[in-house]
Amino acid sequence: MKKMMQSLAVMLGAMALAGCTTVKPWERAMLADYTMRPDRDPLGNLLAEHMWFSREAASGGRSVGGGGCGCN
Repeated sequence: MKKMMQSLAVMLGAMALAGCTTVKPWERAMLADYTMRPDRDPLGNLLAEHMWFSREAASGGRSVGGGGCGCN
């Protein structure tokens, strides 16, 4: 049983390492497009982060001290 678990771990590790590759810019196609970026709208990101910070009581926030109680 132990040998089978070890061989399974080695196989999973080999499969995980085989999946690591560098994607060339011409292979990215639409993923490299500006509209596909999640941070393309700075104001939208600022508002989304503010909303997330206001609702997430356990977070420390970004670049501000305090946090934890959720009262702003």
